[in-house]
Amino acid sequence: MWSIYWMIISNLWELETMKVEETNKRVEKLAEQLQGNLIVSCQAYPGEALYGSDMMVRMALAAVNGGAAGIRSNSPQDVAAIKEVIRIPVIGIWKKEYPGSNVYITPTLADVEVMIAAGADMVALDATMQPRPSGETLEYIVNVIKTKYDIPLMADISTYEEGIRAAELGFDFISTTLSGYTPYSVQQKEPDMELIKRLAAAVSTPIIAEGRIHTPEQAEEALRNGAFSVVVGTAITRPHTLTSSFVSKIKGGQVPVQAAMSGSVIPVIAQNQDGNDTASKGEALS
Repeated sequence: MWSIYWMIISNLWELETMKVEETNKRVEKLAEQLQGNLIVSCQAYPGEALYGSDMMVRMALAAVNGGAAGIRSNSPQDVAAIKEVIRIPVIGIWKKEYPGSNVYITPTLADVEVMIAAGADMVALDATMQPRPSGETLEYIVNVIKTKYDIPLMADISTYEEGIRAAELGFDFISTTLSGYTPYSVQQKEPDMELIKRLAAAVSTPIIAEGRIHTPEQAEEALRNGAFSVVVGTAITRPHTLTSSFVSKIKGGQVPVQAAMSGSVIPVIAQNQDGNDTASKGEALS
């Protein structure tokens, strides 16, 4: 009886070891592909001219043609569609709102599992200290995913403390995505270079620079400050926002976004003070 018991324990341990080894291999491969390179965030929302998986596939292909080493994309349908046509890594997120919680980037365990099923090479999720939907905890989600799957995880954080916690929980990559998008994080128009620098010096987990990076010079600066790679979205893939910023400057102030086609009404997406698109919870679009 005891021999059977120990055989079962031994087999379970072997399976767990194999899973850890497979995850490590995937993380190493991703690291090789992404280090020192650009990840392009390809996202659009209902009511926008570029909304739709077919458009996001074209956007991703354009990014690949320009030399992007990775794509960050929102929703299982967009990730699945992009994965069918490109070979570089796709980081999957799912922006969803739940009552009673300000966490909106892949908020729940079920959301993470859907993104895994969609074929994401890595899943990014909100790793802030804000309460999650349904009482789930970040620790619980990470533990379940690490136990059941060999998928690498990226922590989207807003502060130094959250970055340290993410490293301790075993996240494979840490991104500064939400700096400035939580009420308690540093509020500024420029990328949070100080956060990138502090985290890169404090943890061995690769730090991904993301958020309000608008120029090649800022991307280069992020790498000099210790970023492993850089994510850029708005400055590359959001033409209506870029157009609006030009028009605003020419006209000497903010102007409303015009309908793109005669006879159509495209809802205006609210803009924050630095011109980035925001949803009701101030979401980052990189």
